[in-house]
Amino acid sequence: MYRFHDSRVRTNYYMQLQDLTTVLSGVAELKFEYGFGAGVDLIERKVTASRFWEKLELETQEAGLKSDVYLRAIGTMRYSHIPDMQEYMRDIEETHLPKFAAQLFALFEDIRLEEIVKSERPGTTGIFQTRRTYFQHFFIRQLSANVTRSRELDELFCLIYLLIQSDHPDPDFARASERALEHLEMLKPMLYSIYEARTSKDIKEICERIVFHLDGLYEKDAINEYFIFPVSEVQRYEKNTLFDELTRTDELTNDDVEEVNKEESEYFDETFSAWHRENKNEDRKQNFLQFELEQGTKSSMLGGGVRETEDADQAIASIQGAAGKSKQNDYSKMEALDEQSAKDEKQGSESVYGEENTDAVKIVKEAEEPSPEDEKLYREYVATIEMYRRRLANTIRKTIEHKQTNPRKDLLVGRLSNKLLSVVLEDNPRIFYKKDEESTEFDAVFTLLVDCSASMVNKMEETKKGIILFHEVLKQLKIPHSIIGFWEDANEVRPGHLPNYFHLIHSHTDSLYANNGAKILQLEPEEDNRDGFSIRVAAEALEARREKNKFLLVFSDGEPAASGYNQNGIVDTHLAVSEARKKGMDVIGMFLAEGEVGEKEEFTMQNIYGKERIMVPTVAELPEHFTPLLKKLLLKTI
Repeated sequence: MYRFHDSRVRTNYYMQLQDLTTVLSGVAELKFEYGFGAGVDLIERKVTASRFWEKLELETQEAGLKSDVYLRAIGTMRYSHIPDMQEYMRDIEETHLPKFAAQLFALFEDIRLEEIVKSERPGTTGIFQTRRTYFQHFFIRQLSANVTRSRELDELFCLIYLLIQSDHPDPDFARASERALEHLEMLKPMLYSIYEARTSKDIKEICERIVFHLDGLYEKDAINEYFIFPVSEVQRYEKNTLFDELTRTDELTNDDVEEVNKEESEYFDETFSAWHRENKNEDRKQNFLQFELEQGTKSSMLGGGVRETEDADQAIASIQGAAGKSKQNDYSKMEALDEQSAKDEKQGSESVYGEENTDAVKIVKEAEEPSPEDEKLYREYVATIEMYRRRLANTIRKTIEHKQTNPRKDLLVGRLSNKLLSVVLEDNPRIFYKKDEESTEFDAVFTLLVDCSASMVNKMEETKKGIILFHEVLKQLKIPHSIIGFWEDANEVRPGHLPNYFHLIHSHTDSLYANNGAKILQLEPEEDNRDGFSIRVAAEALEARREKNKFLLVFSDGEPAASGYNQNGIVDTHLAVSEARKKGMDVIGMFLAEGEVGEKEEFTMQNIYGKERIMVPTVAELPEHFTPLLKKLLLKTI
């Protein structure tokens, strides 16, 4: 969960809305986000639901957010007509009431689309009823407030909503002004006609009649903005519907037609095969090449006229295909292939480290040799956590010593049992047993990620003691582990380049070396933290290890914060944790507070790490909280 404009967002529910958006729209790359209102933005390729719902009680909140997604992903995407919307937006520019006019169209169009959605998906009826019930109460309150503040056009808008969504044929508006009621009565024939509207054009014409009628009656536009226009940047689109726009294929750059003298032209009716030894396929009897024709001249040859182009045309023309390295020749210096390779590489980056981290760059910083001063300070820190280290190590050792595997009895081979009665009583006696020896080896590997953001400035010294405890116990038990500090350098951020540093204190290969722990003291608070990217990088290294039990511990003092990462950072981090767990890793978040764990921090960590989290009220208590966690994880591997 993250907070945005003082609203809490449940990460799991956010992901459900993302899935709902993808499935309902039929467009896999379409994103879901919370926004100022419910709309579709094809420039950013996203559907937004209004943050208005987030502060409401749970049932209304879920109904509101889902209904926003239904209206946009099904209704607006497929059943709103873009040319009509564009014409309407051009027409209302001539009036004094553009804000009122845009909201009026959004309201009426949603009423039309709601009926379409309910017809296609009857299961949504309850959700829309909850939405309508809440809006009825909301606009009653808004009506009273607008009357009190003399906001005349806002008052009329509330009356319009309450009239057309009322459960009664002739609702009573005792609090409304006489002027507003007079204008409402005048508009009733036009308002009731929206239930007969079948297209966006019908809605456009109704709205235009109302707006142009009111334009001369009101000098000031509406002040409040209850609904936004359902499509942003609508003037930029060329297709009839948003779904067409998303799946559009650009036409030929030029539209000229080559003049061909058919009588003087030669015609060959012969099939030519396209073949290359690198794509030889003996199981298939024919090969063909598929190209996307971007530019060229239309020809009337072979077809009796100009043929309409398609995406799947098999044409020999000016083309640009996908880059692929040849086994025989190196074409890496060709400009077109270079550009495509760069594009493919970027897409690959998105799939590995998350969409929010496309421009993130991994920079490894090796730890330096510790100074004599650090060595001395390290010994002092070890002394302060010695009690915890000894207690934890002894617990693990005793558990190993006392854990016995029950012998397997009644076997045909093995050690002879002292109970031989079955030899007399049974035809095929089983009088042998085997006793397995317990292994004292830990089939485990750990990675500890340490948030080195600037907010750790007052916590880093105490945090190091907890990390030292982690290192000393695992080193004594001969368990490989890595310790990595991570941060994003805000000073070096530029478009297309987000440098993320990984301060490698200990790697899995050198973590068991003697007299190597003082490097931990080199961890220092730096800049921002891009947690989702860092967790994926660490999980990638863990995945390559051969150990059966893999643990990733993340020390953090708050929600992720980096360039362009504030709104979606927690969702991205939640996804990174889920991806690592699906690969069989245990991921645990450890939150470090400054005296008390706040409600916001509790919800944040819960929505990133779920139940696998440790909330530490003060950093000084870190060893006390860390000891039982480490004990639990180690006993799990025995």
